[in-house]
Amino acid sequence: MPRRAPALAHANLASLIPRFARARVLVIGDLMLDEFVWGQVKRISPEAPVPVVWVQSESVMPGGAANVANNIRALGGRCAVAGVIGEDRWGTMLLEDLAQRKVDTATVLRVARPTTVKTRVIAHHQQVVRVDREQREPLRQDVLDKLLKRVLQEIEQVDAVILEDYGKGVVTRQLLEAVIPYARARKKIITVDPKQEHFDLYQRVTCLTPNRAEAGEAVGRELESHLDVQRAGAEILRRLECEALLITLGEDGMGLFEQGGRRTMIPTVAQEVFDVAGAGDTVIATFTLALASGATMEQAARMANYAAGIVVGKLGVAVTSPDELAAKLRGKAAPPIRRSHEGRPLRATR
Repeated sequence: MPRRAPALAHANLASLIPRFARARVLVIGDLMLDEFVWGQVKRISPEAPVPVVWVQSESVMPGGAANVANNIRALGGRCAVAGVIGEDRWGTMLLEDLAQRKVDTATVLRVARPTTVKTRVIAHHQQVVRVDREQREPLRQDVLDKLLKRVLQEIEQVDAVILEDYGKGVVTRQLLEAVIPYARARKKIITVDPKQEHFDLYQRVTCLTPNRAEAGEAVGRELESHLDVQRAGAEILRRLECEALLITLGEDGMGLFEQGGRRTMIPTVAQEVFDVAGAGDTVIATFTLALASGATMEQAARMANYAAGIVVGKLGVAVTSPDELAAKLRGKAAPPIRRSHEGRPLRATR
C-alpha cells in the first residue's frame, strides 16, 4: 500500500532552502519566449462573434526550458541554460531577459530558425486566446554537434541536469543518447520533463516528472483512479530503471514512486487555482534544485508540491521565491511579492 504523506506543513523542509544558493543546475531543452498582452473586453467584434480586446499593457517572460531556468534562479539556485534561439528580435529579447535574471546563457546558440514565441491575450484575468510561433523540425546536424560540444563541457560544472522536452526539435534521440550516459558517468542528477515519443530513451535517469496524461500515454491507457496511477508508476519505473518517478496529478497532488517499492501519495496544497500555466516547470525546477541541495526524493517532492501550490494561485506563467516558499512550508502567510505576471515590459515590435 502506498504511504500518504501528512497534510501538515513541515517547517524542517524550509531549512533546506538556504542550500539552494550553492547548487548549480543545467537546463537543456526548448527555449521559448512568453509574451503577454493584457487588456479589457467591452464589446464583441462586428466582423465575427469574437471579443475585441482593448490592449492596456504588454510584457515578456522566459518560457519553456527558459522558464525552468527562471524558476531555479527565482528560488536562489545557480543555473545555466542550453538550447537554440532565432536570429530575430524575439531571440534578442529572451537573451536580454535571461541576462537580467542572471541565468548563464553561454550554452545558447543563435541559429537560422525562428525563436519559439507563445503570445497569450488576457482580459479580466482570463486567457482569451494563445498564438504560437514555432518551428518543430530537429536541429541541423552541424548545429546539434556544436550544441552538444558546449553541453558536455557544461555538465562538468553542474550538480544536476534537467532535460526539458517540449517537442520543438532540440531534444532528440541523438542528444539524449549523448547527454544521459555522459551525465550518469559523472554521477550527476538527471531529471526529465518527458515527451511520449522519447519515453523509452530516458533509461536510468534520476527521475521523470510526467503529468497524469503523459504517464497514461507511456503505458497505453488512461489513468482514471489512484490504483491506475500506482500501477502505471510501478510499470514505468520498472521499464526505465530510473531511480524515481514523480507523477503530477493536478488537484489530486502527486505520486512519488521510488525503486524498492516505496510509494508516496502527496495531496495538493493549492488553495485557489488561477492559472496552471508553467506549474510543471515549477515542479521540476524545485524538485531538481532540492535534490541538488541534498534533499531526499520525498523531501524534494514535498517542496515541489508546495511551490506548485503557490504558482497556480497566480495569474500568468509564475515563479516563487525562497521567502515565499519558506513561509508556505512553515504554514505562515507569505510575504508580499511582485505580481506574478509582471515580466519585462515589451519593447515596440512594429
